[in-house]
Amino acid sequence: MEHWDLSTLDVEPHKPQVLHSTRGEARSITLHLPAGEQLQDHQVHERAHVVVISGEVEIEIDGAEIVTGGAGLLAVFDPNERHEVRASKDSRLLLVLAPWPGPGHPGARD
Repeated sequence: MEHWDLSTLDVEPHKPQVLHSTRGEARSITLHLPAGEQLQDHQVHERAHVVVISGEVEIEIDGAEIVTGGAGLLAVFDPNERHEVRASKDSRLLLVLAPWPGPGHPGARD
């Protein structure tokens, strides 16, 4: 078993930290998103789980629906679902991508 205390990890802004990655299964990444910054509108090949560890974010889905939440918010996106994450306060996030890499992902080629 591997484990982490997500509330105490020292993650620098703009330097995501891969905690765990297993080909064909999942990848867990923590990131620090400073207030006012965003993960611009994007999509990933995998199902994406975003957990707010601390701070507060606004998540825009497909350019329409907006969800706001702080520590404890969990958002799950289907593969290829477009979304944008904006930090209204300094925020630390956990991102889980599964399966890793997802079908169509350039890293899935052998």
